[in-house]
Amino acid sequence: MGISRRRVRGVFLIALLAGLALMTSCAWENLSRTPSEPALSRGKPGERVVFRSEDYAVLRLGGDEKAESLAREFLGDPRKAWVIAEANRGATFAKDQMIVVPLKEENKGGLTPEGCQIVPVLCYHHFAERCDSSLCTPTSVFEQQMRFLKEEGYSVISTAELGEFLAFRRAIPGKAVVINLDDGYRSTYDIAYPILKKYGFTATLFIYTAFIGASRNALTWDQLKTMKADGFEVGSHSVNHVDLSKRMEGESEKEYLARIKKELLLSKQILDDRLNQDTRYIAFPYGEFSPVLLKLCEEIGYRVGFSVKSGGNPFFSEPLTLKRDQILKKDMQSFSLKLKTIHPISLK
Repeated sequence: MGISRRRVRGVFLIALLAGLALMTSCAWENLSRTPSEPALSRGKPGERVVFRSEDYAVLRLGGDEKAESLAREFLGDPRKAWVIAEANRGATFAKDQMIVVPLKEENKGGLTPEGCQIVPVLCYHHFAERCDSSLCTPTSVFEQQMRFLKEEGYSVISTAELGEFLAFRRAIPGKAVVINLDDGYRSTYDIAYPILKKYGFTATLFIYTAFIGASRNALTWDQLKTMKADGFEVGSHSVNHVDLSKRMEGESEKEYLARIKKELLLSKQILDDRLNQDTRYIAFPYGEFSPVLLKLCEEIGYRVGFSVKSGGNPFFSEPLTLKRDQILKKDMQSFSLKLKTIHPISLK
């Protein structure tokens, strides 16, 4: 589907879902009143499930349940614990507390009467105890930032989940963010990896294959495999980390096309072979892309691509030209400003 057709689809879906969001809002506002539809089951006094319909269940907790266990029991996936947590904000999950469990798919497009959900993508490069470059993040700062995400209730989702959101196939947490680690520095494994694990987060690594194992400052393939086994994703950052959007001096159009096709295809082939995967994500070196480059990416099999243009991504974003915020400043105020997850468009 061409870019212009995607924009038309996005505008149409916004208009359609705006009405649905209002209807959904009204329905949830009336949950405390008499339901307009008969319940499929209504528990007896003292029973755990006191009410159940096709849309939701109301439970009286026994005291040992958590959002994860309830998501596994009722939704079939503990990773959907956020659905229950967001439906019961402030709940302590204590004994005899009443909990609502939504049983149907949530708002896939992230549209509410307050506006449109956007997903920030936070981009890091390398890490050190002390830094002398804007692309380097001090260990203490990265720790502080990840703790902030955890304490403020942000959910770190994978690029795969972001792709499903963009395709309008799944809902994601209201405060969802994606973390990218670019290039393939050894500090990704030594510093960022344990901190992310500490807070229960993962990330997508975008590596240029010529760098891996090339020096003591680079990741090894074994380290990449270890992180991948822990739920981290690995995407392409080309082979040699060169600007793929323009010709080199003296290069013909034919030579240029052959070069960038090799950069895209060989990188994917190496990642596929080394990591036993089908590589579908790419971060363009220096964030630069062109229509020719995007067409080649689609032909080769890339489905999600990242620039370094600042901002968040709504569900109707172009999947191959997503925005990312590079984390260059070290103060928490600048970091918090990157975490906007709603674009206020009044639908009331």
